[in-house]
Amino acid sequence: MNEPPKKVVLAYSGGLDTSVILRWLQETYGCEVVTFTADIGQGEELEPARAKAETLGVRDIRIEDLRETFVRDYVFPMFRANAIYEGVYLLGTSIARPLIAKRQIEIARETGADAVAHGATGKGNDQVRFELGYYAHDPGIRVIAPWREWDIDSREALVDYAEKHQIPIPRDKRGEPPYSTDANLLHISYEGKALEDPWVGPDESMFTRSVSPQAAPDRPTVVEIDFEAGDAVAVDGEALSPAALLERLNALGGANGIGRVDLVENRFVGMKSRGVYETPGGTILIAAHRAMESLTLDRAAAHLKDELMPRYAELVYNGFWFAPERRMLQAAIDESQKGVTGTVRLALYKGSVTVEGRKAPVSLYSAEHATFEADSVYDQRDAEGFIKLNALRLRLGKTGEDT
Repeated sequence: MNEPPKKVVLAYSGGLDTSVILRWLQETYGCEVVTFTADIGQGEELEPARAKAETLGVRDIRIEDLRETFVRDYVFPMFRANAIYEGVYLLGTSIARPLIAKRQIEIARETGADAVAHGATGKGNDQVRFELGYYAHDPGIRVIAPWREWDIDSREALVDYAEKHQIPIPRDKRGEPPYSTDANLLHISYEGKALEDPWVGPDESMFTRSVSPQAAPDRPTVVEIDFEAGDAVAVDGEALSPAALLERLNALGGANGIGRVDLVENRFVGMKSRGVYETPGGTILIAAHRAMESLTLDRAAAHLKDELMPRYAELVYNGFWFAPERRMLQAAIDESQKGVTGTVRLALYKGSVTVEGRKAPVSLYSAEHATFEADSVYDQRDAEGFIKLNALRLRLGKTGEDT
């Protein structure tokens, strides 16, 4: 480990941080750097990342469209679990890191690289998520985390380093940007600077994926989502690929002010942090999925899923996507989803998602049994024995108490 690496695969966004890291790796270790930029729907033109890497002398530049893989193999399995961290967060950043880490290790193998690097800070969750992903696929890989190694300790120092090394700096990075953001097809997050005071509300100009609920249309937008075996497959009758479907829901949700969340969360490393998120399509999707399960999932199975969900969400948040316990939970969840097939109708209105209807080819809902009118399938007298049996322990316990 004392010898410098010969070749490093860097998770590269093309932004200021990873561009400085790229030059720092070249200077510090004298190594070749392979840049890897994953298109997971961040909504930015990625070719500038290629151009910047070329100006920094990178010969092997990888830019890959992983949007379908991201939604199909990571987002959708997570949404089958209805995973929400601490009751609010839909895990948009958390679920992206395992995919990037896995592909980095694959590229390291393809190129003969002996190390991988990321731009996550030593205070955050992402360093854990990236590195757990690396080690899950290559236990012996060397990991370089510059924010834990170099003497750059501020945004100002980062800009100074960039200017000294003729690294192009986006204009909004020359000062102190108000927010740190992370984006993909599922969400965009905003953290730091103006948001570090949890009493101060976010500025409306910050949001990029949704109109404010107050500015949303005065009439509801009605949408139908079809499910097959727990996964959404169509919107308003149009079959769509996983990524295209999430894009469609993002557009519908954003136009109706849906998916904004402001929370203080507990990071895995121990501190609390304040973040603001926009997850328009995901907010619609989880409401629709739960509505579909309400019609098709057995009561005990549904309740067990709800008990398992916080543990599943914590595993994803903390970076244990590839851990055996997450895979075990996923197998149980996927088994429960085999009959979660049908259609949900929702109304989107000024930040809210309201379920208006649901139907399924194989439904566990029986109007004959549930009706308040006369029926021939349920004998109401049976309930007396049911109640008395369930009350037995309460009645026996009461006789031993002082009244």
